[in-house]
Amino acid sequence: MRWIEKKWVSVSLLWIAVLCIWQLGAVVYGPDVIPGPWSTLKGGQELLADGTLTKYIGISFYRVLVGWVLGSLVAIPVGLIIGKVNVIRIFAEPFLNFIRFIPPIAFITLFLVWFGIGEQSKIALIMYATFFIVVLNILTGVMSVEEDKIRSARSMGASEWQILLHVIVPATIPYIFTGVRIAMGTSYMAIIGAEMIASNEGVGYLIWNSRLFFRTDWIFVGLFCLGFMGFFTDRLLGWFGKKVLFRYGVVSVAGKRR
Repeated sequence: MRWIEKKWVSVSLLWIAVLCIWQLGAVVYGPDVIPGPWSTLKGGQELLADGTLTKYIGISFYRVLVGWVLGSLVAIPVGLIIGKVNVIRIFAEPFLNFIRFIPPIAFITLFLVWFGIGEQSKIALIMYATFFIVVLNILTGVMSVEEDKIRSARSMGASEWQILLHVIVPATIPYIFTGVRIAMGTSYMAIIGAEMIASNEGVGYLIWNSRLFFRTDWIFVGLFCLGFMGFFTDRLLGWFGKKVLFRYGVVSVAGKRR
């Protein structure tokens, strides 16, 4: 039975089982409740034919990418400063641990009031979803740096800036990478909520608007698009970490399995 442990065999069997269970659900509950694989495929072809699907995927991906990048760029220096400066950390840590329990979806109404119904409110929501995850991961990384390394750098005459740049940052890179990778998944969840409530474009809008036409096949198409978008970006980010950041101790999940 060792052949079943081969990756391509186990993945193939898993997808065959999922398709069979999915088709069984469609037979039991009917295509109006659970559309089968073939019905979902035809629904996707309809949306591709008129260009709706590719347009909505592009819009959602753009919003996620911009908000995630901006949120990460702001969060990285903020996290390093909070972790490095003890006085700032004493005041900031309780606030961070308080506000991180408020989900991004709860701020949609406020962000619409503050930033309007355009792209700014959605990108700001993604930035919020990204910011606190990355900051908290960096804070954990900075706090985990061994004190002996910092003392050794000081004993050799290194300034605080040099300690931050050459000791703390390299030791924190795995935590930064983990934070931005987790934040990517949270960004997709945030943008779908925003597009359902305050948008007339995007994958979230497609999923929400399909209920008006009772097109559950379009809903399934939107769900699969989200899954593939998230899978693609996560694998791309994992590949980047493995190829570029490996010397800092960043290893992909696949690499750990091997």
